Amino acid sequence: MYYTKELEALKRSKRYRTREVVDNNILDFASNDYLGLAHNKELHNATCKILSDMPLHSSKASLLVNGYHQIHKDFETALCEANGFLEGVILGSGFNANMALIESLVRRGDTLFMDEKYHASGVLATRLNGMDVKFFTHNDMSELEELLKASNANRKIVAVEGIYSMDGDLVHKDVFEICNGYDAILIVDEAHSSGVVGKKLMGVFDYYDVAIKPNHIKMGTLGKAYGSFGAFILASSHIVEYLVNRAKPIIYATSLSLYDTLLAHNALNYILENKESLKQEIKKRQEIVYEELGIRIEGLIVPIVINDNEKVIKIRDELKSLGYAVGGIRQPTVERAIIRLIARLGNSCEKLRELCINLAKIKK
Repeated sequence: MYYTKELEALKRSKRYRTREVVDNNILDFASNDYLGLAHNKELHNATCKILSDMPLHSSKASLLVNGYHQIHKDFETALCEANGFLEGVILGSGFNANMALIESLVRRGDTLFMDEKYHASGVLATRLNGMDVKFFTHNDMSELEELLKASNANRKIVAVEGIYSMDGDLVHKDVFEICNGYDAILIVDEAHSSGVVGKKLMGVFDYYDVAIKPNHIKMGTLGKAYGSFGAFILASSHIVEYLVNRAKPIIYATSLSLYDTLLAHNALNYILENKESLKQEIKKRQEIVYEELGIRIEGLIVPIVINDNEKVIKIRDELKSLGYAVGGIRQPTVERAIIRLIARLGNSCEKLRELCINLAKIKK
């Protein structure tokens, strides 16, 4: 067979992966459905009702070829109003959004400065055009500033995450001031922070009360806190105009489905209308994690370092036998193998506490 040796090597290193059909009888502490909205039937039913009254149910084409519907435009407008940006565009996934941003924005003579723990989609994009990319130590703002200061690039572009998907920590606030000072375009991947932090739960721009400037770009996903699917990019009108004309995942892909767009719009409204009660529920879960595991979290991601690929799977499977689904994340996805627990609002505080108590016992 063509790849037998490679597959055997993955098995020996305990890095072999399989797909498993979700067992809905097990409590979900593994997914990125942070607010539990993927189970909200009111949002689903409201979305289906609106769509059922329309003359079509499919987006049918690219945004640029008869596939841009009023549903898309209305959601983009709502996202801009909620986040303080001038223009936005929605597309198929967070992976595609990172590919679109990095592949199109970083041109010859430019330099991309990327946090070493940026998402794999962004790292992959850096390999497409032979672009000049410099990785800086995770969240090290002094190193980033030194790199920017020494750069003679035509354009300087910085890529960070709002909350890092595996470590669960917030991007350092200074990144905004540093990028403004060096006129660097700043991409903030808010996949894991949008809907989780901030006064309005809109993410780190909201959390740090950042005044939006023309060099700022916010990317967010709809398949996590919003309980839908897809992604959005918010920026200045100038940058969005450029992306619409140059970003391949926008130009050559069918536009986001009407159902997913409507569902995400309804979720956005829900988050804004219920932000105070949602923030209280998030805080309760953060307190439980600290009380039972001694870990302070800034969002809802709880990384527990195990540092052993084989052991992390054993712990994951033992918790599964007790009725809890958690993530067992192995190298090379992370530097050291971790149990990745999501303190999502879709489960009660009591069940979260039970899981944390069991996890602490198993880990010992």
